[in-house]
Amino acid sequence: MQVEIIPCLQDNYSYVIIDESNNTACVIDPSEAAPIINFLQKQNIELKYILNTHHHFDHTGGNEDLKKKFKSIVVGFKKDSKRIPGIEVLLEDGEIWEAENFLAKIIHVPGHTTGHICFHFFKEKLIFTGDTLFSLGCGRIFEGTYEEMFLSLNKIKSLPEETKIYCGHEYTLNNANFCIKHDFENQNLQKKIKLIRKQRDNGQPTIPTTVKDELDCNIFLRAKNLETFSKLRDLKDNF
Repeated sequence: MQVEIIPCLQDNYSYVIIDESNNTACVIDPSEAAPIINFLQKQNIELKYILNTHHHFDHTGGNEDLKKKFKSIVVGFKKDSKRIPGIEVLLEDGEIWEAENFLAKIIHVPGHTTGHICFHFFKEKLIFTGDTLFSLGCGRIFEGTYEEMFLSLNKIKSLPEETKIYCGHEYTLNNANFCIKHDFENQNLQKKIKLIRKQRDNGQPTIPTTVKDELDCNIFLRAKNLETFSKLRDLKDNF
């Protein structure tokens, strides 16, 4: 499987996962249709599936147009079926979604929204975390609770350290500035910030990151308990 990063809107990322054996693909969180269509048509790739991590419009805005153009099937969380445009395949926590050569485990990660899920392509050691876990950050808590978000992040923390993380936004530099303010002696973080600045100066995405990098550098994953996490989340909301 090949993963292509497609910048959308102002700072969103959508991801096209390509099965090179038959030139078909699924797309994660199509914020808008046009960039996805342009990429697929240039590469002559058939879009089979649209996978949504949650219902927010900047992650589902391209659903209907892509579904109409490619006759793609929209896949998402069962309990969000009334909020995800065009959804047909309804998934539950812990379920294995398998379609053609695509295979992913569904991990329910409430906090940012009540129906947020991750798609864990465990054979390829890839996870698509939407707005739950960012590189050096985590999502705002809109519909859930601090405890739900803390527990959701712990689920992702438990994955193999080499797992690559693809998140929903290019927030990494801002997140890094927050992390270093509260964890200024972290040498791993200091090294990562140098790389991040170089990537952004060159117009490159800072994604993917890895579970290991986040364990080493992400202050939200390094929080020892719920109280510490909650205080950090409040501080980040006003950063």
